[in-house]
Amino acid sequence: MLDSICFEDAKVMPKFYVNLFESDSFMFLRKINSYVFGLSPILIVTFLMVSMGQNGLIFASNCIDDTEHLLNTMENTPTYTVHKASSRGHADHGWLNTYHSFSFAQWRDPSRMHFGALRVLNDDFVSGGNGFGKHPHDNMEIVSIPLEGSLRHDDSMGNGAVIAKGDIQIMSAGTGVLHSEKNQSSTDPVKFLQIWVFPNQNDLPPRYEQETFTTEDEHNQFRCVVSPSGEEGVKIHQNAWFYLGSWDQGHSQSYELKTDGQGVYLFVLEGTIEADGHVLNRRDALSISNVDLVQLSASSEARFLLMDVPMQWQ
Repeated sequence: MLDSICFEDAKVMPKFYVNLFESDSFMFLRKINSYVFGLSPILIVTFLMVSMGQNGLIFASNCIDDTEHLLNTMENTPTYTVHKASSRGHADHGWLNTYHSFSFAQWRDPSRMHFGALRVLNDDFVSGGNGFGKHPHDNMEIVSIPLEGSLRHDDSMGNGAVIAKGDIQIMSAGTGVLHSEKNQSSTDPVKFLQIWVFPNQNDLPPRYEQETFTTEDEHNQFRCVVSPSGEEGVKIHQNAWFYLGSWDQGHSQSYELKTDGQGVYLFVLEGTIEADGHVLNRRDALSISNVDLVQLSASSEARFLLMDVPMQWQ
């Protein structure tokens, strides 16, 4: 019953209580109570009002201020989460053997729905002569990175192309598009990453783009293959940058995040990489937020994909 008290009810209370119910601090408590306390803020305040009177309300207000300060501090604390290769979702359909870094299809993990604007990272193996038939997408930025073999792309915009290792493909689904992705070979497998990123604007005209890079481009470098402007790599409708690196053992370099509010998702393709003290092996990943700089070093000959994405967006 106490939880059902509304703001209109609060207006019959003394002015001090009305001011508290309408204060920014009380609004803040309403916003975060389920995350921090698991109790209704009205229930908390009413309990304090009954048990301690005006002093209880002053105490509650001070606690709210302290909690807000604590949460702000937590939000600015560097956060690292390791996703071991073995922790990914997995499905073997015979023609398709796929691993999911984030919840996808029949695999669901509430703690791994997305990382900022990064929604999907699938590690796909498609046998010869098979592939994904024509199917629809809308309002998603879809990046394909072949790792081995060749992939045939066709879409309803009239694009038809074959991409192989060294190529980067992006399709902005926008208002809607049909496409298919099939193994170009009838015998050899194709291995590729399929990555989905939420766009920063919905209902844009669909578009397609691909670009080719050499292995030398990423040797002991952060080679930008996707960027918002398209001046480096293919263009994406999001404040996101993707980098590939093929590093020699012992090579070390720091990466500076592009802007405030960004996070990094580091995915190791081959070898072993250490990032800010976290050791990552083949197909391990590390999500990083609330940092400005990440220090990477190759403990062995290694190749990786680094994705700099916004943690929040419109």
